[in-house]
Amino acid sequence: MKVRMHEKAKKKTAEKYSVQQLLEKAEECVDTFDFEMASLFCQRALDVEPNNLQVFLRAVELSPDEGHSKYMYLGQIHTGQEAVEYYTRGIQVLLAALDKQAQTTAQAGAAALPEEDPELPTAKDVCVAYCSIAEIYLADLCMVEGAADKCREYIEKALQYHHDNPEALQLMASYLFSTERNQEGKEYLLKSVGLWLPAQKESASSSRTEEDLQNEIPPYESRITTAKLLIESEEYEMAVDVLEGLLEEDDEVVQVWYLSGWVCYLQLEKAKEQQEREGREVTEEEKEEWKALKEAARSYLTNAKKMYSKLRCDDQPMLEHVEQLLGELGGEMTEGDEGEEGDAILDDDYEPCSDEEEDDEANAPMEH
Repeated sequence: MKVRMHEKAKKKTAEKYSVQQLLEKAEECVDTFDFEMASLFCQRALDVEPNNLQVFLRAVELSPDEGHSKYMYLGQIHTGQEAVEYYTRGIQVLLAALDKQAQTTAQAGAAALPEEDPELPTAKDVCVAYCSIAEIYLADLCMVEGAADKCREYIEKALQYHHDNPEALQLMASYLFSTERNQEGKEYLLKSVGLWLPAQKESASSSRTEEDLQNEIPPYESRITTAKLLIESEEYEMAVDVLEGLLEEDDEVVQVWYLSGWVCYLQLEKAKEQQEREGREVTEEEKEEWKALKEAARSYLTNAKKMYSKLRCDDQPMLEHVEQLLGELGGEMTEGDEGEEGDAILDDDYEPCSDEEEDDEANAPMEH
C-alpha cells in the first residue's frame, strides 16, 4: 500500500511540476529556512528525473546527513578518488541510519517490530557500497601506492556486513587472481557461483517471479565476469552453465557468444591433451565428442562474428581472436553444416527484436 501511494504521488508530481520548478520551490524553502520542505521538493525532483545530476548535488547540500542513495549515484558517475569520496560519505550515512534503526528496534522490543520497509537501508547496501570502492582500487586507482591493500581492505569490510554476498565473494576472487593467488581465488569464486547458479539453472521451471530471481542472481555484467574467471580457473563446464543462462536471458551480447565459443575450444584442446598424455588411441566416443565440441565452438564464434558486425562493435582484439579461432577450427559455419548440437546460426540479415515487437507478435490474432 505504501509503495502504491508513493508511485501515485510521483506520477501526480511529474504531471504537475517540471524538475526546474521543483528546484525553484526548494530554493524558496531554503530562503525561509524550511530545510525539511526543501529536501522534500528535491526528492520529488528525483522521482521525476532519477538521473538528474543537478538535483543530486542540490540534495547533498540540503540534507548531507540523510539519504545514502544520492551519494551512491554520484559515486557511480565519477571516477577515481572523487568517486571514493562520494561512496565513503554514503557509507557514513548508511551506517548512521542502521545504528538508528537498531536503537529504534531495541526500544520498541521484538513484539512491536514495525513492518519491513523496502526503502530502509540494509547491511547488504553497506556491502555493495564497500564493493564499489574496492572495484575502483582494482581498476581506476590500481596504480596508486597501496592500491592492492586498499582493495582487499574494502572487500573484507563488505564481507563483514554480508558474508555470503556473491558479488563480494567474486570480487575477492578477482583480487586474488590479480595477485596470483589463484587457488585461494578459485575457492572464493566457486563459493560465489554456488550461491546463485542453481537458481539460474532452475529459473525456467521455477514458479518464482522474475524480481525474486533478480534478487538472487547477480547482474548480467557481473555474470560475464564470472564466466571469464571460471574459464581462467579451467572450470569449463560451470562456465558453460553460466554462459547458457546469459544467452537465454539476452542473445544480443557479442562477448557472451565469443566466450561460449572460446570455452568449447578450450574443452576440445583439454580433451586432446589428456588423450595424448595417456598415449593411447582415440576412441569412437571421443571422436564424436571432439566433433561436437568443434562444431559448437564454430557455431558460437560464427554468431559472435555476425553479431559483432550487426551491432557495429569496437573491440578489435576480440574480433581478431574470433577469426584466429575460426581459422583453426575450419572457418565459419553456414546453415548447411549446422553442428551436431543444433546450435542456431544467425542469418546475415538478422535483426535483434525488441521487447515491444515480441509483445506485438504475441498479441497478434492467429491466422487459420
